[in-house]
Amino acid sequence: MEGDGVETSNPKSFSGIPEAEFVDNVDAFMSQLANSKGVDGVLKDLDEKHSKYKLMEYTLATKRRRLRQQIPDLARSIEMIEKLKTQKKEMETQFLLSDQVFLKANIPPTNTVYLWLGANVMLEYSLEDAEKLLNSNMATAKKNLGCVEHDLDFLRDQCTTTEVNMARVYNWDVKKRQATNRGNSDKADL
Repeated sequence: MEGDGVETSNPKSFSGIPEAEFVDNVDAFMSQLANSKGVDGVLKDLDEKHSKYKLMEYTLATKRRRLRQQIPDLARSIEMIEKLKTQKKEMETQFLLSDQVFLKANIPPTNTVYLWLGANVMLEYSLEDAEKLLNSNMATAKKNLGCVEHDLDFLRDQCTTTEVNMARVYNWDVKKRQATNRGNSDKADL
């Protein structure tokens, strides 16, 4: 991860998600040159940032779902490789053809398996090489799942911070308008 701008020791985000800054002092925040477009412009920018966070959250949740499906599939494949390594005689099994449809088959002892790699690619591997590849893929999937879950937690914090900032700016504007209206009504009474 070094070289991509993300700290490797307890990074805030593995995916480079920008951190939302909490607006502690709304008066100082609104007086910044970047916020000279007024409350509506600032709220629009914060809403846009919030929408981007929500899109990132959706993307990461989809990736997490895919990884959570991939890990059990890899575990079953590794388990099957181990079974084939210990197999000394022909074994009868059932293959899933489609939902609720199975086919009986006899499997002779073998030293090779075919692994589906995706993108219409299937390769023949020795049992040992297949096991190494699947174990490597399993380790990578578990690591990626940890990173995705970390980023989702970080992203939820950024969404919450942005929502709080939006509320603080909106409330600041309401108070400012009320004070202006009170000041105008006091002048009218004179």
